[in-house]
Amino acid sequence: MTQETFNYCCYAWIIVGIIAFLGLQFKDAPYGKFTNSKWGPLMSNRLGWMIMEGFVLLVLYFFLLSGPKTLSAVDWTIVGLFTAHYINRSFIYPFRTRTKGKQIPVSIVGMAMFHNLANGFLIGYYLSHFSSYTNDWFTSWQFIVGGGLFVFGMFTNIYSDTILINLRKNPTDGYKIPFGGPFNYISAPNLGGELLEWIGFAILCWNLPGFCFAFFTFCNLFPRALANHKWYQQHFEDYPKDRKAVIPFVC
Repeated sequence: MTQETFNYCCYAWIIVGIIAFLGLQFKDAPYGKFTNSKWGPLMSNRLGWMIMEGFVLLVLYFFLLSGPKTLSAVDWTIVGLFTAHYINRSFIYPFRTRTKGKQIPVSIVGMAMFHNLANGFLIGYYLSHFSSYTNDWFTSWQFIVGGGLFVFGMFTNIYSDTILINLRKNPTDGYKIPFGGPFNYISAPNLGGELLEWIGFAILCWNLPGFCFAFFTFCNLFPRALANHKWYQQHFEDYPKDRKAVIPFVC
């Protein structure tokens, strides 16, 4: 595949992201607090997370290990950050949750696997065929700023997840208003933190597939954050009035 053809694949994925963003303005993705059986058969929420999030690593490493190019130290650093995020999402986060018995539509797992197939391909194929990073990239402003945002975003994501997990002492406990840390300012800092991660990743990589990944993440998670904020407002009369959805003091 030529780089021009590869770029067209990236542009197509951006268009798919725009379509997903528009669709989520009318229908909330049915997982988590929005889960329902109208989207077909259900499966274990924990197993679903492991399958759909872990799949991207299989796709990514297939292209990395089968590609013609020897990866540089910068390439492997990018891969390491990406891998760290998905090890947490696939094999750590699902076992930290206290949601025994909770389910997720199989269709959502399938769509997430397709999403990760595309992202794993774009990033893995680019790094194994087209990237040309040298060690000088480690001292570039893109690497320093992007890497800092990625680490801060990942910390915010995990810290916020921990607050949410600790709200539920037993698997049968219902939803409660989260407080503390970034929850004092926004309703979905777990999603906001992940958004910040991938914005940092796009800056750190400074390439088209990195931008595609961040753009599609925004198209998916930003509407989700707004929906979570609206849900809290509808279900809790005492929900903090000055709390925003995903961007402190703004939105």
